[in-house]
Amino acid sequence: MSAWLPSAPCTPRSCVDATASAASAPLAVLRLAAVLGVLVPGTLAFPLVRRLPIAVRQRIIRAWCRTLVRAAGVRVRLTGAAPQQGGLLMVANHISWLDIPLLAAVRPGRMLAKTEIRQWPVAGALTASSGALFIDRDRLRALPETVARIANALRAGSAVVVFPEGSTWCGRAQGYFRRAAFQAALDADVPVQPVRLLYRFDEGPASTAPAFVGSDSLLTSVWRVVSARRLVAEVRVTPVLTPDAGTDRRAMARTAQRALGLPTGEHPDLPARP
Repeated sequence: MSAWLPSAPCTPRSCVDATASAASAPLAVLRLAAVLGVLVPGTLAFPLVRRLPIAVRQRIIRAWCRTLVRAAGVRVRLTGAAPQQGGLLMVANHISWLDIPLLAAVRPGRMLAKTEIRQWPVAGALTASSGALFIDRDRLRALPETVARIANALRAGSAVVVFPEGSTWCGRAQGYFRRAAFQAALDADVPVQPVRLLYRFDEGPASTAPAFVGSDSLLTSVWRVVSARRLVAEVRVTPVLTPDAGTDRRAMARTAQRALGLPTGEHPDLPARP
């Protein structure tokens, strides 16, 4: 484990709610078909959509991402709004593969993604074509270069989406924000947009069914989501954080964590954060 490669203690066996049942299987198959019916045409059309004016492109991507999540049987409750223009570092807690389209529904941006995602079927190609910034989490010495690339994208007016916990958590437990990406926002002098993600059953308790943790395969996690009943994704966009003179990345990371109601201390099982 390195500072770029944190590990969450969450596992499918200990943390994840079981949702599938024989009665839900036909509906789950229909939902899975609906997801593919939205995902595949959208992936094929993406090169054309990228050529559209930015305001039109962003409206299309936001609508497509919400449709994709809804096709999986997940309702979206979005509160707050993010700036739609200018450089913006969007940071969020990380639970599920659903987090990615949910954040794109807030504001489309360039994802900071681990290199392994390149190998995922469909999602890997889509992530790469979206302009994602890939990181090799096994190479700590690549960290300064990665921070510089994030800062350059922010200066160019892009939104960059980062999960500073560095790993997915089940949603009942949370991780701690690494500080490196916040340095990029400070270097580029752009605001930080914290977003809190929470999954729950309609009018009920929080659910870990969408969690994509531990030894989970992507297919297993997708099936668990489409098999769930009355699943709701709550997306809370909090006010932007604007760096003040003298603000450092440690203070910015802790302020973002507090804005999302996440822990702000050091985790005893994790190495010091960069």
